[in-house]
Amino acid sequence: MATITLKNIPDPIYNTLKQLATDNRRSINSEIINLIEKATKSSKIDPNQHLVLARNFREKSKHHFVDDAKLTEIKNEGRP
Repeated sequence: MATITLKNIPDPIYNTLKQLATDNRRSINSEIINLIEKATKSSKIDPNQHLVLARNFREKSKHHFVDDAKLTEIKNEGRP
């Protein structure tokens, strides 16, 4: 197996990696390998399956129309 050495990792990134590793009960090295695997793993998207999901969502939400005025109202709700 190959070895990679990382240098000059900013403290906030290192702390995040350390927390992720702790949360997932992994070493920092194992967590980094896991993150690299996720980032480099490719998956094919089935366009037909994607279209079915989009059509189902559109069907479920067709009675919930939101125009610009309603969207602005929702965004401003609770703001001073």
